This record gives sequence, structure tokens and C-alpha cells, in this order.
Amino acid sequence: MIEIAITVLIALLILSFLIPSISHQMRHNSRRRLIQQLERQRGSRVITLIHRQERISILGVPLIRFIDMEDAEQLLRAIRLTPESTPIDLIIHSPGGMVLPAQQIAYALKKHPALVTVIVPNYAMSGGTLVALAADEIIMDPNAVLGPLDPQIALRGSYLPAASLLTVMELKERNRLSDETIAMVDVSTKAIRQIRDFTLFLLKGKMDDARAAEIATVLTSGRWTHDYPLTLPALQEMGLNVREEVPRTVYRLMSLYPQPQSGQPSVEFIPVPYQDRRQSP
Repeated sequence: MIEIAITVLIALLILSFLIPSISHQMRHNSRRRLIQQLERQRGSRVITLIHRQERISILGVPLIRFIDMEDAEQLLRAIRLTPESTPIDLIIHSPGGMVLPAQQIAYALKKHPALVTVIVPNYAMSGGTLVALAADEIIMDPNAVLGPLDPQIALRGSYLPAASLLTVMELKERNRLSDETIAMVDVSTKAIRQIRDFTLFLLKGKMDDARAAEIATVLTSGRWTHDYPLTLPALQEMGLNVREEVPRTVYRLMSLYPQPQSGQPSVEFIPVPYQDRRQSP
């Protein structure tokens, strides 16, 4: 009896390790199939940039994923493997992230000659919004949101809105400010100008220059808090090319990104060079 119990215990331990791995691989394969299906439907290269809150090991410590350099490297590779004549569909679900990789991704998408569409089934905040503005068109769920682009400045272990630091400079006498605060105000001024100029670059050619400059200023000036949701009607009112009609396949794909217990890649695509895959009517 003892030997049987030990054998059963060992078998259960092995299964406890194998089942999560098998389940993860099955979801991965299902995602690949849906990505390929969506590519056939839309005649495009489909790339995902999807971030979920994850849990580390058995401790259950939350780790928020965001746009980082690895995402940029993978996305740039996907774009390089896409022929100039092939449209790109980028599905974004992200709270934002680092400015540099977001700008690299946006710049690469802006340069792609064929149609670039960003699909937002839920939200694409901050850096995610910056990437979305590089697209020729944005397709959103009716309840999905984008967010403001006002820079956040690191100060003593936390982040403060650059626009708020400028307000401090305006409200207090300069001789009452510390050297550190004055330096942060200088950095804030540069950060706002840089993001505004880059946003203007992304918008140029999609509307008249005056309108593009107005939108770039509104999004980067700190009019709203950084987590303020910009809805589809508000974005359309601004003059951005935003519409509804997220493909149903995208929702099915999103259901295969559950709240996971272990790490998974946030950028996925079929890693081979493509020819023009648009189907004839």
C-alpha cells in the first residue's frame, strides 16, 4: 500500500508540472491559428502587443507588464519581415510603458508603405496611444479607450506629470525652488516639447498641419490626468481616423490571453517572410 501511495503521489507531482505547460502550449497554438485566420480574412500581417497583469511564482505578487525594449525588438523584426505591399494589423492591449521603445515602434509603423491599422479591443494608454497614432486608421471597440501623452518625470522613486512640475515653477518664486526642482522643470519642458514634436510627426499627412499641431498639443500638454480615458467619440471629435467594427476574431483571440500564472511573450506573429497575402475578391 505504501508503494502504491508513493507511486500515486509521484504521478500527481508530475502531472502538476505537466498540465500547466500543456495548457499553455494549447493556448499558444490556438492563438497562432486565430492569428493566421485573421491574416487570411484581412490579407495582412497580424501582430499582437498584449500586456496582462501577471503573477510571479506561487507568491501571487502582481507584476504589471508594459512596453519595453524587448517588445520593440520583436515588433521591429515583424515589420522587417513584412513586404512593403502587405498591410499590417497591430492589436494593442497595453497600459503603456517606456517612451523609447514606444517611439521606435511608432516610427517603424509610420514608415511602412502599406496600410497600417491598429486594433484596440479594450485599451491602449500612454505609450500604447503613441503607437496607435502611427497607424493610418484605428479600429476600437465602442467601449475601448486611448489616453493622454503627457510625459511623466521620475523623481525620488515616483513619477510626476511634467506639466505639474511646470505649474510649480509658475506658482512659486524661482529663488524658493531647490536646484533639483529647477532641473526637473527644465527636463519637463524638454520632455513635453519632444513628445509633442514626435506626435506631430506621426499625425502629419493624415490631416492639415494646423489640426495636427492642435491635437499634438492637446494630448501632450497635461490637460487631463495621465490615466484619463479618451473614448472613441472624443477621439473622433478631435479629428482622428478612428472607427468601430473590431473583427470578431480579435475578441476570440483576446480570450486566449487569460490572467496567466507564468510569463508569456507579449508580441506574437508568424516568424517567416511573407509575400502579399491579400486575397482576390
